[in-house]
Amino acid sequence: MKKIYSVLVENRSGVLFKVAGLFSRRAFNINSLVVGETDDPTMSRMTIVSSGDSHTHEQIEKQLNKKLDVIKVKTFEEYECISRELMLIKVKYNRNNRKDIMEICNIMRAEILDMSKYHMLIQVCDTSERVQQFIAMMQGISITEVSRTGTVALPKCKEND
Repeated sequence: MKKIYSVLVENRSGVLFKVAGLFSRRAFNINSLVVGETDDPTMSRMTIVSSGDSHTHEQIEKQLNKKLDVIKVKTFEEYECISRELMLIKVKYNRNNRKDIMEICNIMRAEILDMSKYHMLIQVCDTSERVQQFIAMMQGISITEVSRTGTVALPKCKEND
């Protein structure tokens, strides 16, 4: 089972190392890790996706809360949040498959950012599952390069927010 941890931390050097070390020492799995500054430059948000059983998830949350640089930890299931992943993918195209690529991009809400005579650079911003689906759809086409971010997520808005 996967859980998403939204960890607000102090924005200073060494914090990522400490958090990654916590996961490493305890053999917790990190499926995805994204770190970025918030609207307050003194704080960063780490979005960590981890898999494991309920005991593992409970331990992860407890250990994160013990860290001095950690300001706040929110834990939520995938269905409780809106999550996105960004992917840039470069594909080789020709006259025969160009239209197919453009049609897949249209269906999957992907954007062609750059083109040369033989290559297209495409951006996909969607859930991890849809990003993976896009890659699967492009398997018949020559993929030259792929770069993916991890998952970023925030909890869904509630009526009393």
